[in-house]
Amino acid sequence: MLRLITLPISHYCEKARWALDRAGVAYREERHVQLIHRFAARRAGGQNTVPVLVTADGAIADSSEILAWVDERTPEDGRLFAAVNGGREELARVCARLDGELGPRARRLIYTHMIRGRRELAQRFNNTGVPAWEDRAARVLWPALTAAVARVLGIRPGSELQDEAAVWRELDWVAELRADGRPYLLGERFSAADLTFAALAAAVIVPPIYSVPLPQPEILPADTAELVRRARAHPAGAFALELFQQHRRERVA
Repeated sequence: MLRLITLPISHYCEKARWALDRAGVAYREERHVQLIHRFAARRAGGQNTVPVLVTADGAIADSSEILAWVDERTPEDGRLFAAVNGGREELARVCARLDGELGPRARRLIYTHMIRGRRELAQRFNNTGVPAWEDRAARVLWPALTAAVARVLGIRPGSELQDEAAVWRELDWVAELRADGRPYLLGERFSAADLTFAALAAAVIVPPIYSVPLPQPEILPADTAELVRRARAHPAGAFALELFQQHRRERVA
């Protein structure tokens, strides 16, 4: 069986899970906490990041490449990279922008909110499904773990203001793509662009439908809950929630 190495809450990992689940591809997910995931990724044949999909032909260590691998094994009428408005080049451009801008900015923004004085809440959702020893280690070493994550992500005083502005800029851009009334980002058909957008927007819209439980606004601290509600109320955020509701299939056992 295929193996998928992940961080449970990661939106890039959700992107890969979504593609696999949508195509009905069975796999075994192996979840790890932050930093330990680097060792697991390298042991599986990747580098320092997840997701890593381990196949009979080797490891695929990039979420976009995982989508492409799945798509090659999907019937034509269900392809994520089928012909859309603007062609394959436009599809690649939109996906690359989302991967390079919305994904990292939204991730750093929500990490900034969750690792500052919210230890109990963060641990409650962060460690879902990881090995018991990793859960214990993460709880004991939480201050050191979050400090290391902050260094890796470049979290510093004021970075959340820049990231929030960047996230809103990307949401505005997505909304502009659909301003002509099209049902999906690139026309009449659900594509890799839609899946990529919804999965990466999950960091700030915290959808109720997700592969692991995410803390909903009712239990989030006031400032984080306000951020999530604003993101959900944005036309692009509402669109992302609709995509989860309409297109997120459950995993094949």
